[in-house]
Amino acid sequence: MLSCDVLWGVLPLYWQALRPIDSWVIIFYRIFLVGLVSGIATVIIYGVPAIREQYRIKSNLWKFPLAGLLITCNWSIYIWAVNADHVIQTCVGYYIEPLIVCLLGIVIFKDRLTRYKLIALLFALAGMLVILFHFMEVPLIALSIATSFAIYAAVKKWFDLPPIMSVFMETSFLMIPALCVVIGIEVTGHGALAVATPGKYLLLLCCGILTAAPLSFFAAAATKVPLVTVGLLEYLSPSISLVIGIFLMKEPFDAVQFISFVIVWIGLVFFTYGEIKDSKERRIE
Repeated sequence: MLSCDVLWGVLPLYWQALRPIDSWVIIFYRIFLVGLVSGIATVIIYGVPAIREQYRIKSNLWKFPLAGLLITCNWSIYIWAVNADHVIQTCVGYYIEPLIVCLLGIVIFKDRLTRYKLIALLFALAGMLVILFHFMEVPLIALSIATSFAIYAAVKKWFDLPPIMSVFMETSFLMIPALCVVIGIEVTGHGALAVATPGKYLLLLCCGILTAAPLSFFAAAATKVPLVTVGLLEYLSPSISLVIGIFLMKEPFDAVQFISFVIVWIGLVFFTYGEIKDSKERRIE
């Protein structure tokens, strides 16, 4: 679990190391390579019959593409934001994402609204309002990242598959279009090969593994580690990215942004305490 979250946390350094390759070129490569890597892993671990069985379920023919579009949207916003020097906003997004997941659970799946969840949601809203009134702009990057992943998490409740197989099923519908785009931009001289050194191009080809690897670590940990622990450790990755954004990438981080983060963090403390309390009560029951 630590390996997963540390890897996710330092990935901004990897995406920025791919400069001057355009973000949109990286995104199409990632879609295809993630599908390729997860597909190979799925065939090795679960076999071709297991994949065919999923395709025979008619409802999956719209559920998987929908999930694939949502996670691709999330990836795309994230990669563009990192390469546009908005790492700190991506951190805000991943801090508030669990709270938006919680809100969707309450609205869509009728999950119980505890006072701790309500307090956490109000603090998250207050943190966003501080940014809104200070900078007179909505933190669209943070909200887009948080919302797209939260909706993706909600859609994922419709099917229960191992993470690697799930990623392949979701991206399999997008692999061929993405490959066609990659071939098209490379042939016309607008792709990675036109601007990247051989070493940097090989680095780009690692993006599929670097996406699939933390998912594998997560899958291995989720069955052995209590979910509350998993949830707590997931705050490690945006915290690492925040440190990287401030101290290594030298992104502007003023007192107002710090205050908004503190407000969100206070909300997360209430949220975490509530989750730990609920977990203990469920074990007692």
